[in-house]
Amino acid sequence: MAISGLIAVQSSFGARETLDRFEAAIKARGMTVFARIDHAAGASAVGLTLRPTDLLIFGNPKTGTALMLAAQTSGIDLPLKALAYQDDAGTTWLAYNDPKWIADRHGLSVPAAAAAEPMAAALSALVKQATQADA
Repeated sequence: MAISGLIAVQSSFGARETLDRFEAAIKARGMTVFARIDHAAGASAVGLTLRPTDLLIFGNPKTGTALMLAAQTSGIDLPLKALAYQDDAGTTWLAYNDPKWIADRHGLSVPAAAAAEPMAAALSALVKQATQADA
């Protein structure tokens, strides 16, 4: 099922290890990790069962602020988020919103939207590093 603006990349690792690898890559690039949320633990706390589902909230305030200056509403989608989850077949995925989709969603002008291009490229490389054993 395709979801507009969402990119999901299959991982060679489990959900927790995938997000650990992604978090390490984010930090190595000098980005800020704002929070990490274990949705399965939250479900367990209320007596429910959820397959591994971990969310990382991260970003670069310099880049994110530039987008918010162009369209303050983009703050609803920033900082960026990555979701590592295991589907019902046992496959692990790392999903995130495409920064170019965020720029389009908030109607950023062409010069402001151009800032999303390097964000998208960097994010793609970091996701590849986190999900592939040979990266």
